[in-house]
Amino acid sequence: MADFDPPATQEEDRGRHDLPQDPQSDGQSDPPSVKAAPDNKAKSKRPGNARDEDLRPAPAIRTGGPAPNLGQSRQAYAAIDLGTNNCRLLIARPSGENFVVIDAFSRVVRLGEGLAQTGRLSDEAMDRAVAALKVCADKLRRRNVHLARSVATEACRRASNGEAFIERVRTETGIALDVISAQEEARLAVLGCHVLLEQGEGPAMIFDIGGGSTELVLIETGEGAVPRILDWQSVPWGVVSLTESFADGAGSLDRVQRLDRYRRMRRAVRDSFADFSERLDPFRDMPARDPPRLLGTSGTVTTLASLHLGLPQYDRRAVDGLIVPATAMRDIARDLSSLDRAGRQELPCIGRDRAELVVAGCAILETILDLWPAEKLGVADRGIREGILRSLMAGARLGDANRALARRERAL
Repeated sequence: MADFDPPATQEEDRGRHDLPQDPQSDGQSDPPSVKAAPDNKAKSKRPGNARDEDLRPAPAIRTGGPAPNLGQSRQAYAAIDLGTNNCRLLIARPSGENFVVIDAFSRVVRLGEGLAQTGRLSDEAMDRAVAALKVCADKLRRRNVHLARSVATEACRRASNGEAFIERVRTETGIALDVISAQEEARLAVLGCHVLLEQGEGPAMIFDIGGGSTELVLIETGEGAVPRILDWQSVPWGVVSLTESFADGAGSLDRVQRLDRYRRMRRAVRDSFADFSERLDPFRDMPARDPPRLLGTSGTVTTLASLHLGLPQYDRRAVDGLIVPATAMRDIARDLSSLDRAGRQELPCIGRDRAELVVAGCAILETILDLWPAEKLGVADRGIREGILRSLMAGARLGDANRALARRERAL
């Protein structure tokens, strides 16, 4: 779902995570936690509360091997997120109510390349994705993973040959991809990163700028472990789809043309959020003790946060959980939109692979800042994969509790 990965060393083998990685030692004062209670599931695109019957853990898929003892912390869980631009894997073991990452993988596969023009996944794009998923399948076997969930998002939802691709993946890799809805995508993103949201009262906004779509989720935090979803929206603008819809002439535009392109991008994104913006009016006008809170999970926000910090290379521990002034992010976005592609490539934490897509991400980000005018922006280098892991572990923990209760009842 995320748009693009910041640079990483040994990207094909380790992704952006140092291994092994303990969420409790990643520099955050509030490490990710997994509660036994089911988590919230996003509702339809209308204001209101999620229904209790929708608060179920996501389904688990067994990947082989003997039936695991879910009560043991050595059990490995895995999450695969195949997005429009990236293929990502995370493997972890429970550690109390948290989890420890034992393996990770990330590769840019550009699955949605050309989709905006043809409506199909190209043969080359599918080949790249299958090759990456074969690496994931090998890691699942080597780590003896028993419980996993593998999801595909906007590119597979939109492509006319998406179903054929899903079957090819199953045949060649053994991985059963679940093409999830935008609603489920939003729910998992919130579940994966909401612990990084600033403390405060009143509604808060969490967003994910993806490769083929962007999700915004309005939440209410309270005493529960998982926030309540008030409203949400998904639009088919991500960094890949927006870039391909507003071509830059292979990077040949002059400065005036680049700025005009950026304005047209922003206008398109703003128009797509028009209905959602109207639904937000009552929440924006609601008197609150605390200013609006905003948290973003995507390669766009982590890359811009890296530029804000002046990092020579991407450092997840410095970025994940960072709070940045919104004005600083706007300034960086506008500076990037005025540079040509060669100029963007020279900047640390962008490079050649991200120079083409980052302007579209900036256009989406600035439009979100207009929509929900927070003074500060929280930055999360976590999302769908972490949300899947939490949901799997919560479901397993709930299953353990139910089995223990059944044993006690039989003993009576």
